[in-house]
Amino acid sequence: MGEQTHYRACNLCEAICGLEIKVRDGVIVSIRGDEADPLSRGHICPKAVALQDLQDDPDRLRRPQKRIGERWVELSWDQALDEVADRLAEIHQRDGANAIAAYLGNPSVHNWGNMTHSSAFLGPLKTRSRYSATSVDQLPHQLIAYWLYGHQLMVSVPDIDRSAYILMLGANPMASNGSLWTVPDFRKRLKAMQARGGKLVLIDPRRTETAEVSDEHHFIRPGADAALLLALLNTILSEGLGDPGRLAAFTDGLDQVAECVRPFTPERAAAVSGVDAETIRRIAREFAAAPAAAAYGRMGVSTQAHGTLCQWALALLNIVTGNLDREGGMMFPHPAMDLVQGAGSKPGHYGAWRSRVRGLPEFGGELPVSALAEEILTPGEGQHKALITIAGNPVLSTPNGRQLEQALASLELMVSVDFYRNETSRFAHYILPPTAALEHDHYDIIFHHFALRNTARYNPAILPKPAGALHDWEIFAGLGRRLRERLRPDARRPLLQRVQGRIRDELMSRMPPHRMLDFSLRRGVYGKKSPQQLTLRKLKAAPHGIDLGPLQQELPARLFTRNHRIACLNEELRGELQRFDQVLSEQQAQAPVDGELWLIGRRHVRSNNSWMHNSQRLVKGKARDQLFMHPDDLAARGLDDGQQVELRSRVGSVTVTVQSTVDIMRGVVSLPHGWGHTRSGVAQRVARKHAGQSANDLTDERLLDRLSGNAALNGVPVTVIAAEVAAADAA
Repeated sequence: MGEQTHYRACNLCEAICGLEIKVRDGVIVSIRGDEADPLSRGHICPKAVALQDLQDDPDRLRRPQKRIGERWVELSWDQALDEVADRLAEIHQRDGANAIAAYLGNPSVHNWGNMTHSSAFLGPLKTRSRYSATSVDQLPHQLIAYWLYGHQLMVSVPDIDRSAYILMLGANPMASNGSLWTVPDFRKRLKAMQARGGKLVLIDPRRTETAEVSDEHHFIRPGADAALLLALLNTILSEGLGDPGRLAAFTDGLDQVAECVRPFTPERAAAVSGVDAETIRRIAREFAAAPAAAAYGRMGVSTQAHGTLCQWALALLNIVTGNLDREGGMMFPHPAMDLVQGAGSKPGHYGAWRSRVRGLPEFGGELPVSALAEEILTPGEGQHKALITIAGNPVLSTPNGRQLEQALASLELMVSVDFYRNETSRFAHYILPPTAALEHDHYDIIFHHFALRNTARYNPAILPKPAGALHDWEIFAGLGRRLRERLRPDARRPLLQRVQGRIRDELMSRMPPHRMLDFSLRRGVYGKKSPQQLTLRKLKAAPHGIDLGPLQQELPARLFTRNHRIACLNEELRGELQRFDQVLSEQQAQAPVDGELWLIGRRHVRSNNSWMHNSQRLVKGKARDQLFMHPDDLAARGLDDGQQVELRSRVGSVTVTVQSTVDIMRGVVSLPHGWGHTRSGVAQRVARKHAGQSANDLTDERLLDRLSGNAALNGVPVTVIAAEVAAADAA
């Protein structure tokens, strides 16, 4: 066969970097950056090489697995799909639709078969018990996009290639390659901005990899970002520095914002944040005066107790200064396959139902995952009896993983669509493994919606589909057909509607993703009625992808609120601002708890959550799971650098190695999440050798952003003591 060169985008993180992959006799021999990719321009990060490890991994499952007691047996696909459908239908008919829950993990949005066909499987179940990684991640972004602009995917991104000033909070694109901001080669783009005289100001409790290349870095106490952001907004409006420009013509509520943020002065923010009042005023003035500026915040400000308020304040900073939808400010991508205006668009909805136990609100048809364990463990009508997980590992990635383990062990049925037996799927009764990334074609459906430039790229399969294997979309289609036969979800509809619906469902379930892509491209903004005339055939003829140009002004045409105007305020936000005013007063009056520290997470460029730790190329080298702690905090507790310590929270404890560093704020400790590969029953040999400890054995399912229900993974109160002292106490 000889050596062949293939071009493909990496789907292991949000940057979707173009790759050049050389294959000889069916074996990958090299992976490097594609210089001709119009988005990544040859950039590549270490994660891309994990595609080779994933392909060759002997631990990766290739056939359906069934657990019988502690023993796993291999099944044929027909037997596995039949048994799963039978058992789901039995529970559905006996206990109702909501007794069956589903959890979609982070990799779901990186695999287009999941995106196009998971509804073919989940749709017939008609369950409201849906969860995903969204509620331990970006839910506040989507909620604010829905409230302000009318669609949950109308998330703006910094136009760094034309910007003069970026204010960044709780984000580390040097490690993440951008998050809800597809920005491959962030370092080079930042250097270009700085060479133009631009400035990056970073606010973060840790001096991160991004802080090292920023122009300014300021420590902030975890959870105090909302106070600081509201003080910035207060300064701009009280000093008359705001100028919304063209946005004023289609924005409601601007005149009321100043009154709502009046109580949040820089002095009050300084008292709780650790950023002094004059620095807050200076940053506000610089931001308002910059010719093109962007205020952007990510995980650190979303996964905390006031995440939605943080995202609202960031949006308003961009609006009141006229930087939203402006070149060099925060702009809206317009992808070729457009989930915002395309067929089947889902703008979102909020609070249409609530969780059974705590009454947490749904958003976009999903409940907060922090409620999952209690909904399994608490008896009563609607108790979850079955769980379907799709490409997820919530035991390691959601709060209070030990409680979730207890819940999973109690399920009547659990089904995992996954090609690993990991900390979560080890509890499954059935594991249904799809093909690996290079064995199927791919188009990035989601992350073009957050990209700093409009591009499109189709990625054909590089390696043949193994005999007897199924793609993820084929698994979902097969299960969906079986469930429709067993449940007859449309039985009450008129005969003609039933027939039409079944024909439509059958056609859609058998339609491969690339045909859906072609349909969407032809109908999209760059399709048959545009100068680009974009089709799948045209994409296939451009193996490096097609450049569709820089981001353009999209408003007011892409506003989807009822009156097609930006809605700055609603009753929920007004109420939250009033509550936060009271919270600040209480925080200022409270004395700090003796010995208490604040736990935050952190990213690493060689990792993505929990799903790359079985790649030897990515985990080799020095350990990355230490607890970062300021030397003053160590000294106050009589601890030494490199010592084993016990880290405790309300829900649990872990023993870790502490690392002394001045790159973290006093009173704050940092432990990366996604580790903790110590559980029995896991079949990932490389990960077990680099096990680490799970930060989510410490995070608390009770700590939430009140508005969205998003988990507060940052700012968790913890204590640290020497491991030998903890052992003596336990004895």
